[in-house]
Order: sequence, then structure tokens, then C-alpha cells
Amino acid sequence: MNAVSRHKAKSSNTYWAAVRAFNAYLFALLMLVAAADAAERPVVLVLGDSLTAGYGLAPGKAFPAQLQAALAGNGIDAKVINGGVSGDTSAGGLARLDWLLGDKPDLVIVELGANDGLRGLDPDGTRDNLDRIIMRIRETGAHVLLAGMVAPPNLGSDYGERFNAIYPALAQKHGTAFYPFFLDGVAMDPVLNQQDGIHPTAEGVAMIVEKMLPVVIGGLAEAAK
Repeated sequence: MNAVSRHKAKSSNTYWAAVRAFNAYLFALLMLVAAADAAERPVVLVLGDSLTAGYGLAPGKAFPAQLQAALAGNGIDAKVINGGVSGDTSAGGLARLDWLLGDKPDLVIVELGANDGLRGLDPDGTRDNLDRIIMRIRETGAHVLLAGMVAPPNLGSDYGERFNAIYPALAQKHGTAFYPFFLDGVAMDPVLNQQDGIHPTAEGVAMIVEKMLPVVIGGLAEAAK
């Protein structure tokens, strides 16, 4: 191989090495952009009971799924995780919280306590469980949206007053976002509830989402600061 040929071969090798280096750089850059985009997508965890899990509803009609769709309709590409377990109490939610926090949510909607009330559990215990749940969530840096519940009227006025006072008091104590009653506008309406009179229909869930959406968006805005 003469000098000219060697020079051309060397130049060609240098060119293709530069191309490979540029392609590797471009691939790494695209991966970084994709990772940044994924990191920027807010994550909402809904920690709850059957009202969250979607008892009696078709797939995609539970509260978390409808909330994710509503957020997308408002230009917010959020991932909403269904952390609902039918029959769960505030104690059950506390027991499984750490596992759910592994998804690193930016905002946690706490929808618990309805089963505590239905079972007539001591409101002091419910308050303590919810208090610990809120503190544990905030330790991770996530924001909290506390959804209130109302005690069944058959348990008497004294129980009702103690139970109903739990949620506003905790929201004030921790400075969390607060939605006073998760079933506002839906509870006791036979048109918006299933035959058991307790669990909302898909249309009932849609109303809950519509009414809660501004508070959820506000919570996400706070979490993004």
C-alpha cells in the first residue's frame, strides 16, 4: 500500500470512528432526555379502600383511572396508581404504606376511614393511624391530599362528632390539601350508587373526580414547586 492509499485508509477510519462516537453521543443524549421526561411525569398514589379500588366497577372505571383520564384532559400527563384495597381500614393502609411509597409518588391522596366508621372503631385509633400515615408520606417529600369521611348516622351523634372532626383537625395540623368529604354530592343518591347504597357507580365516580379535580391539580402544583 503506497502513502496515498495509507492516508486515505487512515482518513476513512478516522471518519467512521467519528461517526460512531457521534452516534454513541446522540444515543446517550436521547436516553437522558427520555429519562428526564419520565422523571418529570408526576406520580399520584391513591391510598384507599373499596372506594378507590373500584368495587363493582368495570376495569378503567375506578377513581384512579378516571382521575388520570381527567388530568390528561387538562393537559397533565400524570401516572395515577390505584392503591385501594376493598375492606381496608386506616390501620391496614398504614401497614402497607411503605411498600406503596416505593413508587415514589409526588402526591398521595389519602382516602381511608370509611370502614373504620362502618365498623364503629374507636375514632382515636383512626386519628392516630391517619396521623402516622400523613407523617410517613411527608417524610418522603411527597405532598398529601386528605379526603375526609363522615360517620354513619346510626352510630350516634357523639361518635359522629368525634369521627367527623378527625379530618379537618389533621389537615390543619399538617397543613395538607384537604377535600372535606370524598363522597360529596354522591352519597345517598340512588342514581349514583350501586345497589348496596354504599359504592358509587361509574357515573358517581365521575362526579367525584369532577369535584375533586381542582384540588388534585392544586396539590400537584404544590408538589412541583
